[in-house]
Amino acid sequence: MADLKFSHHTNQEQTAPEGSTHTAFPLIALCFGLHMRHVLLSILTALLIVAMTLSAMVILVRATLYVTSIERPLVRAGAMAAELLIGVVLLLGTVWLATHLAVLIFAPKSNPAYGGPLG
Repeated sequence: MADLKFSHHTNQEQTAPEGSTHTAFPLIALCFGLHMRHVLLSILTALLIVAMTLSAMVILVRATLYVTSIERPLVRAGAMAAELLIGVVLLLGTVWLATHLAVLIFAPKSNPAYGGPLG
């Protein structure tokens, strides 16, 4: 078996001796928990966004049915304006929450002291 190099969140590399049966599996297993957390949070975020979008659409459909049943034109016009405002707020709130959660999940946890590259 050739020299196996591995590192776990450090800048130091460790080398397994020639002929050793030691592998990097324990370190990979430790890293798996971090990656699994990202996967689970991603799935949870996607489900939350889908649920919020569907509930916003149900609210808007019910509001539309209610608004179209109003007989007085002036009151109906005001209700339509309110429905548009509520729709924009609900759907923009869903998009904002989706991007905010994505940034919280996938953003780097530490910033380099020297500023670092932007990309």
